[in-house]
Amino acid sequence: MCATGHGAAQGDDRRVEESLMLRFADDLHVYLYREAIDFRCGINTLAALVEKSMQLDPLARAVYAFHNRKCDRIKLLLYERTGFWLLLRRLEEDRFVWPRRNQEVIELTTQQLQWLLDGIDIDALRRHPVRHYQHAS
Repeated sequence: MCATGHGAAQGDDRRVEESLMLRFADDLHVYLYREAIDFRCGINTLAALVEKSMQLDPLARAVYAFHNRKCDRIKLLLYERTGFWLLLRRLEEDRFVWPRRNQEVIELTTQQLQWLLDGIDIDALRRHPVRHYQHAS
């Protein structure tokens, strides 16, 4: 489906946006490669990078995310039943905010991946601390 926007009502824009949104299963593992990669890399090179540099199985039930130097592009690699998917997202003016963590491989939830793809700085999000209370006698 291709939306041109000609003659569309204002409410239609939201419906088109929702229909194009990718959703990943909640039980899917998500791994981010911390360093920027050469975006000429294809499926074979990325699968080898997952296996050798990330020490993970490229055939596992997981999504592996990579970014370019300018952080305006993301590639997602995942294996499903009989073959690999390679998804690319390119931003025209904005930048993705890649998490600033020290580990070589960053693990996220699928919700956090969705936030990352939506342009949210997931390191800036803070949850309320876990509180432990005792019953009063």
